[in-house]
Amino acid sequence: MPSADYLPRVADGLLDARLGAMGAVLIEGVKGCGKTETARRWAASEVLLESDANAERRALLDPRLILDGATPRLLDEWQRVPRVWDAVRRAVDDRRRPGQFILTGSATPDDSVQRHSGAGRFAVVEMRTMTLVEKRSASPRVSVAGLLAGVGSEPVNCPVGFRDYLDHMIVGGWPYLVGASQSAAQVFLDGYLDLIIEHDIDEVSSVTRNPRLVRRFLQAYAQLTAHPASLSTILRRAHDDLDSEAVGPSRYAATDYLDALRRMRVVDEVSAWDPSVRSSKRLTATPKRHLGDVSLAVSLLGLGPARLLDDLNTTGYLFESLVAHELKVYSAAARAQVFHYREMDGRLEVDYVLEDRAGDWVGIEVKMGEHEVEKAAHSLIALADRVSRPPRALAVVTATSMAYTRDDGVHVIPLGCLGP
Repeated sequence: MPSADYLPRVADGLLDARLGAMGAVLIEGVKGCGKTETARRWAASEVLLESDANAERRALLDPRLILDGATPRLLDEWQRVPRVWDAVRRAVDDRRRPGQFILTGSATPDDSVQRHSGAGRFAVVEMRTMTLVEKRSASPRVSVAGLLAGVGSEPVNCPVGFRDYLDHMIVGGWPYLVGASQSAAQVFLDGYLDLIIEHDIDEVSSVTRNPRLVRRFLQAYAQLTAHPASLSTILRRAHDDLDSEAVGPSRYAATDYLDALRRMRVVDEVSAWDPSVRSSKRLTATPKRHLGDVSLAVSLLGLGPARLLDDLNTTGYLFESLVAHELKVYSAAARAQVFHYREMDGRLEVDYVLEDRAGDWVGIEVKMGEHEVEKAAHSLIALADRVSRPPRALAVVTATSMAYTRDDGVHVIPLGCLGP
């Protein structure tokens, strides 16, 4: 069973609600984000396929052999025996009761695995690494749900300092590393990336990959964190940094790498927003590139606190990636999605747009310093002028020390004051 010092997660509420409505809930997320520990908080019985070889053998023989037990029954790392999916689907149909199964997985099986749709039987909770709030490293005074409802914030001081953000970028939101030092985190992340590059990507794609080329691709991807970069741009960056005689990844190989990394949730892209606009502006469809945790990008780039302070341009993009991660977690709790906005001619770009199912939206710009807020506010107001439906709120998320609302109505919110 989970430890007594479990730190509550935003996903707890999502899981509880879905178990009350659906026969099975699938929790997906990057390896190490805490899926199993969260699932065990709600499960009455469990089968851990990754650590119980005998259970895996039974499932391979007949997946129905692992379904009996007190409910909700946790089937951890179900993708190791993909036939479990259809067995659970049939069991849900037979039992006709909610809250029967919790499935967790760190990867989606490739397309060679045939499985029936889970529509009407499965709900999905997409889990990410821990936010500042979940780590108890922030003082949330402004709610993402509130912004989507048109509620702003009162002026308030934020106790989170710039070096606190740097520490979170380096250590990341991994439950295993809560309270860990930066040096311990670097050892953990080096091993984590080695495992992904040398083992996990082959397991997901069922094809042996060249670890050196996979690493180079990931390093190029990390260099373009928080950029709306095409695959061609990532490939050019991967080749530019190689010796003249070295061979980089081909486009064909890179497409496979990206597909496998998506399946493992190692990459976590932000799609482009396509609103109803008053003008005839053409919009980019290229996603913004992020990794499953900003610490992966920091590790791949070999950055420590001194180098982050020396290269504030790169640190700005990494801070933006940290903000995007927090926005995704909090927006999911508010039943909203996160997008980015960029016009093809480059005249206007807004870092993030939160949109709920009713079509209500919030524009977000990310800037580390107070001196950048004025320009960010102008961009947000320009976007509001272009979009047919008025925003519920416009906000600049910063690494500064004060939350307040400008005379033009744009909220300035330190990341450490932001919560679900």
